Amino acid sequence: MQGSVDASADPFSEIRLRALSATRGANYWSRKPVTRLDLVVGAFDDISSEMSEGFTDRLVTALPGLEEHRCSIGERGGFITRLNRGTYAPHIIEHVALELQTLVGHRVGYGRSRGGDAEGEYTVIFEHVHEATGLRAAALALDIVQQAFAGSLSTIDHAVAELRGIAETPDVPRVTPHVLCGVTGGSARAELRTEIARRHGDESALIIDVSPAYILQAGLPYAASDVAVVIDADLTDVPERYQDEERAARLVSVLADALPRRGLLIAPAKLWEVQDYARDEGCSVAVFSGRNDVTGRDRARARSAAWVDDGHVVVEHRGRVVSREPLHDDVSPAAQAAAALAVRALQPNP
Repeated sequence: MQGSVDASADPFSEIRLRALSATRGANYWSRKPVTRLDLVVGAFDDISSEMSEGFTDRLVTALPGLEEHRCSIGERGGFITRLNRGTYAPHIIEHVALELQTLVGHRVGYGRSRGGDAEGEYTVIFEHVHEATGLRAAALALDIVQQAFAGSLSTIDHAVAELRGIAETPDVPRVTPHVLCGVTGGSARAELRTEIARRHGDESALIIDVSPAYILQAGLPYAASDVAVVIDADLTDVPERYQDEERAARLVSVLADALPRRGLLIAPAKLWEVQDYARDEGCSVAVFSGRNDVTGRDRARARSAAWVDDGHVVVEHRGRVVSREPLHDDVSPAAQAAAALAVRALQPNP
């Protein structure tokens, strides 16, 4: 579609910031720290760069480094091609925020723009190397794109000068803790954490229960773990769009990003999306079930398995039963099976 933006579509009132945050540690989008901004774009849900006369020229004149952005086209000038063909405010803000950081000497390149929880809402993610710089770059990028749509953009020198000053300040400490075991899922996390600690014999052991909502908003609160356990992917504490099967599996799989290569992720039987993600990341997989229904497909992917049979928790390692212990009544069978695998993995010679 060709033409100019309707004068009634004011970018300063239509494109609005709903939320802004920094996500540290491994997170839903990346292993790297990212800045997240949630936007409402109003009428600009239907107004692209190509529809706003002079938009691309104004933006590229102010930020000539955008020529280096390959974007999804995969070659130098790719983002400019996207601008000329027509792309939308969230995607443009993402690239401007990255370019602003590049102009102060930060090597960043990762970004994503995705639909939000309702029509006209978007989530924009981009990499940062200095948290305060990333957060301010988000707000400045929004302002620059609003000016470009309004026809009032001339220079970004003030924005770059401000970011340089921020970039010279001390950054927040990186997420560095190393824990024995991380636990997540939609239910029974606290029960599972308590059961692992009881079996491990040290109630003060660093076994961390992380809710999916926390992972989504802030990333993992630790940098590395020896073992990770996903109790399930039936999520209720996150927005509806993250509850669908694919996104929920990706969200709980973030625990695998903190494991060392060949580290162990313990996941429910038949939750193959999570198992596949862990294997693709170079992790080993163990599976569990609160019933006797571990499938051949599960066993083919897993080095260990645990299930409940005739009132007992049975643990199998590399095809051989290595333990069989009575089930107790005060903890769910699934939590007992998962905990048995976790504690065995945490032993010096499992």
